[in-house]
Amino acid sequence: MSEDSTSRPTNGGIQFEREWAMPNSATFDINPISDLVTEERHRSKGLWVDPYSGGATIADVTNDLNPEIESDYTMKALDFLEQFDDNEIDGGVLFDPPYSPRQIKEVYDSIGLETSMETTQATFWSDVKDEIERICSSGATVISFGWNSGGIGKTRGFEIRRILLVPHGGRHNDTLVTVEDRVARELSEFGFL
Repeated sequence: MSEDSTSRPTNGGIQFEREWAMPNSATFDINPISDLVTEERHRSKGLWVDPYSGGATIADVTNDLNPEIESDYTMKALDFLEQFDDNEIDGGVLFDPPYSPRQIKEVYDSIGLETSMETTQATFWSDVKDEIERICSSGATVISFGWNSGGIGKTRGFEIRRILLVPHGGRHNDTLVTVEDRVARELSEFGFL
């Protein structure tokens, strides 16, 4: 993070950072986000996947619904994640889905797919989060991007370690980046989270 950023641990040991940056539809081209992802990616050496790559090549295995975007796979994110075995992902997941039903519609419209009630309901995100829970082994990291810090969640066995708030100025929504680690399955299964 740059010298202009604010970083301080909060209750529970979560590192909170805030750094202003210009908005960009390519999330990983936003400097403080790029810095965080690079740092976290190098921290965890295992297999990394990105179900919504948007052309980014940070993860070992990439996917994007748009066939015009270069990626390893061109599938719906849920179908992409279902290919992986239980606990297979030991590095992490970059979780940068469309942030709202409007953004889902824009993505689908841009590639000639129709949206439906199924693609714009909350289950669009929760089903993918369930798959991320299933494929992540203990210690894997998930970096989530959006307009909230919900991430994958404590109920799915993840513990927040770091939050980056990126304000963009004007009427732009801030981008929130949530870094979570998969805790030992035994702890989450027995309610010790």
